[in-house]
Order: sequence, then structure tokens, then C-alpha cells
Amino acid sequence: MHTDLPEDQLRTYRSAQKDPEDFDAFWAATLAESRAAGGGVTVTPVDTGLRTVDVFDVAFPGFRGEPVRAWLRVPHGAEGPLPAVVQYVGYGGGRGDALENLLWASAGFAHLQMDTRGQGSVWSRGATPDSGPAGPQVPGVMTRGIEDPHDYYYRRLFTDAVRAVDAARDLPAVDAARVAVLGSSQGGGTALAVAGLVPDLAAVVAHVPFLCDFPRAVVVTDSHPFREIAEYLAVHRGTEDTVHRTLAYVDGVNFARRAVVPARFSVALMDQIVPPSTVFAAHNAYAGPKEIDVWRYNGHEGGGPEDERAALAFLHRHL
Repeated sequence: MHTDLPEDQLRTYRSAQKDPEDFDAFWAATLAESRAAGGGVTVTPVDTGLRTVDVFDVAFPGFRGEPVRAWLRVPHGAEGPLPAVVQYVGYGGGRGDALENLLWASAGFAHLQMDTRGQGSVWSRGATPDSGPAGPQVPGVMTRGIEDPHDYYYRRLFTDAVRAVDAARDLPAVDAARVAVLGSSQGGGTALAVAGLVPDLAAVVAHVPFLCDFPRAVVVTDSHPFREIAEYLAVHRGTEDTVHRTLAYVDGVNFARRAVVPARFSVALMDQIVPPSTVFAAHNAYAGPKEIDVWRYNGHEGGGPEDERAALAFLHRHL
């Protein structure tokens, strides 16, 4: 069944989320600190047995210079520089296996798939630990460090994601002027964050993006991962204002207001995990050119291969 507002109301919906006064300064300082930490990018060939795609194990400096893993996949024997797609992964997953996710390289792109720190054991493997402060939290990462934006998990993850773009642009195989970011669910929310923080990207694809419009999301769905925040607040009574202040620094709506590169969204009206209104909140706030596909009879899987087909055409146009 449809899980949220009627579609005509979704198309005009606006989030109540507010920008913290120091939002831009907070992120500028965070990224400057991590870039100043230095660190090199290593690229190691992986023997996969594939004949059409070459795969490399990549390590690059993320938050505060901490090493983050990624897979780089490129068309076999291709001579750069190539247009590039930097991809971020959904909640609970990591970069997976070297043999997975061959679409983008097969389509002619250099494809950097970033691992997700501290995740990667729910549905695909990861290889990057999270160094964040320990403290009371609901299982998962949604409430890790949630009472201080400087300690919050997504500050580290989004910094990793920006540094993945930096790393991709340093690779000989990549044309630094033709880099797009892409993801679904948590990956889509991460891609939106990067689009708001890196103004000279070529494009962004955010399918059924998670991590948007927290003021509404945490009270209109009982599904995880948003549910982790409600569970935290149910025990840590009296912290609501503090928690929502932290969440404002990582809300996709606030990043969308700052993003100007061409964007493709998708949303599913039967999605019980990411309420459709939260996706429209980001889409409707998005400052740049945008398009959205609405899947009226789908859940969190969204358009599946139809989303991928449309994203492929979109990226060929913009890259």
C-alpha cells in the first residue's frame, strides 16, 4: 500500500528542517582538517579472471586521513582519462566482492566503489573499520555519537565520501572534470551530501535516498534504520533537541539546498523504509537541475533495473 502523503501533495511538500547557522563552516572545517591530514592513494591490481573489466584494490585517506578501502573497476585495457562514477553503498553493506557490480565499468566508466566504514556485515562484506568514539547507542550506526555533530558517525562517512571523489580525481585513469556520484538508499543520501559539498561534480544520482528530512522521517516510519533514532530517544528522554540538532548537519535536505549539479532522483510510493515524503523533501529543495522517477507500486527496491537503465542514460548524457 502507499505509505505516505498522496502524490500531488508529495510534489509540493517542503521539509521543516532548518539549516544550522554554522552548517557551511562546520563542513568546511571538517573537510579542511581531513585534507590537511594527507595520506596517499594506493592502487593494487586484483586477479579476478575477468577478461572485459580490470579490478584494483584501492586505499585512500578518508576522515582525518584514516585509510578507506574501495574497488576500482575499469574497462579492460582502456586508456584514460575516462569519465568516472563514484558509488556509495546502502545501509549495512560494504564494498562487497571484487567480482560484483560490473555495470559501470562495462558501460565505459571508471568506477570507484567506496567501502562503508564500520558496516559491511549485513548483506555485503566491508573492509574499513570505524574509529569513532564509543558510547551508548542503538545497534546499527544511526545513533553512534549522535549527541554531538563532531562525534556523529555520518560526519565521518560523508567526509570519506568527499575524499573518495578527491582520490578518484587523482587516478591516472580518471578525467577529473567528468566525475559523478551515485548511490541508492544510504548510498543515495551520501551522494546528495557529496553533491552539496563538492560543487564541481558532473552529476549526481540518488535513488530512494535515505538520510533526508529527519524531523518527519523519525515519526512517520516504524522501520529501521530510521527506527534506531526513535528507539534511542525513547530511552534517552530529554535529548530530543540535542539529537535533532546533530541530525540537521547531515540531513540530505540541507545538502540539497546547496547542490547545483544535474541530479537524478527516484522514489517508491510503497517504500516503508524511506518514506516517500522524505525523498521529495530533498528533491523539492534541490537547487540545481533535477529529474525524478516515481515508482507507484514499489517498495524500497525502487525501480530496480529500470532505475539503473535510466541512470546509465543520464550519466552518458552528463559525462
